[in-house]
Parts: sequence; structure tokens; C-alpha cells
Amino acid sequence: MYPHIEPYAHGMLDAGDGHHVYWETCGNPDGRPAVVLHGGPGSGCTPAWRRFFDPEAYRVVLFDQRGCGRSTPSAGDPDVDLSTNTTHHLLADIERLREHVGVDRWLVFGGSWGSTLGMAYAQRHPERVSALVLFSVAVATVRNVEWITESMGRLFPAQWAAFKAGAGGEGRLVDAYARLLADPDPAVRDKAARDWCDWEDSHVAVTAGHKPSARYADPHFRLLFARLVTHYWRHGAWLDDDEILRGAAKLAGIPGVLIHGRLDVSGPLDDAWHLAQAWPDADLVVVDDAGHGAGYPGMAQACLAALDRFAAAP
Repeated sequence: MYPHIEPYAHGMLDAGDGHHVYWETCGNPDGRPAVVLHGGPGSGCTPAWRRFFDPEAYRVVLFDQRGCGRSTPSAGDPDVDLSTNTTHHLLADIERLREHVGVDRWLVFGGSWGSTLGMAYAQRHPERVSALVLFSVAVATVRNVEWITESMGRLFPAQWAAFKAGAGGEGRLVDAYARLLADPDPAVRDKAARDWCDWEDSHVAVTAGHKPSARYADPHFRLLFARLVTHYWRHGAWLDDDEILRGAAKLAGIPGVLIHGRLDVSGPLDDAWHLAQAWPDADLVVVDDAGHGAGYPGMAQACLAALDRFAAAP
């Protein structure tokens, strides 16, 4: 990956509804504009994202989506209302940020949840997108939420049994955890957040030597992450079922690269494959020895290659 770089500009964008979104720009002020969409929802945009881009070629805009990272208010505060934190609000924030930093069109780089958000943004604002590079492709559907929270237990039975036991009661696990995370008792909320994050960590562990994510050791991060993920998943990300796949034709003329690990059980390969079939301008790159996320060498290399390719394009 490219060397670490520091932002040359940053600020807090007033997004309305009481939200202020942290943003920063890195690289070459005269370079090819690109925007980074982090995963989660709720993961935040860490400095590692900057290292995917050639700092001489790109002007990179990064931001923390509503409720997480350095944006305020934080979903880690249990009293913060999440009703104005939806996919539609995030899409409006991206457009507001584009106008704020003075970009006409930009490359969209996103992973996992960020790939869903990137496709939704490109389908609504195709004239603002020069290219898409998306990894660990995720498509927000009822089937996928049920897969992550219910059916995947067939692959990780012991971990899923603990996840299910932590929910207590009946009904969809994502709904049960959302209720627990809103409980007035801090101990109940913390246990629910810990149980949810333990399950998240379980289903990305598909190769030997996996180490639990250090970020889950932070109780504030655990709560904001679990609150945001359950909030989005239980509402189907406020997208019509299969909306992303059905809207793939809207991406015609926009070049893209879809990068996916063959061992990704968090988001199986078939959605990325179906998307590539419906989007003729996209190339699908399958990394055989990778699971979910860009932490695998092959995934990182594929992302770098795609971004370098577009940096060299006219």
C-alpha cells in the first residue's frame, strides 16, 4: 500500500438534523477526485483508507458517516435518536459534501456496507460518478440480513448458539438485539453490544490465525457499531428488496471494478456475480484465498490495482 499521508484539509459539515459530519481531504489537491465510503454501518473512516490511493494522482475525500467516528452526535450515546440516520440521509450527505469540497464528478471507493452505499449513490446520481471500485460487495436484501443473522449459523454453530442465546426470547435476532441495545439498563446494553460484536467477529474468521478486532474492546465503539448495524439491517437499509440489483442498468457507462473474496461467507460471492452480469461496464475480480474485507493481501492488491488503473485513465 502507499505510504501514510496526513490530510491537507478537514472540517465538520453541517448535515442538518443536528448532525455534523467529519470530513478530510488528502493527496494532490489537483488530482483525480475520489470519495471513500467506509463499511459497517458505523465503522468510521480510519487512516488506513488513505493508503489505497496514489497521493500524487488522487485528491481523496474521506468522511465519517452519521453517528460514528468523529461525526456528531455519536450513536455510542444511547440517548441519541437514530431516526435521522438512514441510507437516504447518508446519500444526501454525500451530495452535500461533494458540493462543499467543490467536486463535479468523483470516483467512488467503498467496501462492504460502503459498497451498498456506493451503488445506491451511483444509481441516484450517475452524472456525479466517474468510476466505482467496490470490494467485499454487499447488497442490502432481506435474504442477506437473514443470512448474516440467522442462516449463517450453519457454518458457525457454536458461535451462533451464543449469539442466539444472547438475544433471549423469540422473533428475528436483529430486532431482539435492537431492543436490548435500547434497554435503560447500561449492563444490558453493554452485554448486547458485546454479543453482537462477538458474532460479527466470528463470521469474518475464515482463515487460520484470525485475531479478534481490537476496536471491539472499546465499549463506546461496540455500542455505536451494534446500534447502527441493527438499526440499518432491521429496516432493510431503507431500500426496496433487490433495489441495487434491479437498478444496475442505471450504472451503464460508468466503469467499475467489483472485488470479492471467494471465501467471503459474510457476503457470499453470488451477489457480486449477479451485479457484474447486470452491469456490463464492471469487471469482477475474485480473490480465491480471501474472506471479507481488505485485510487479505490479495484483496488489498486488487484494490490498489483498480485504483491505479483509474488514476492512469483519461
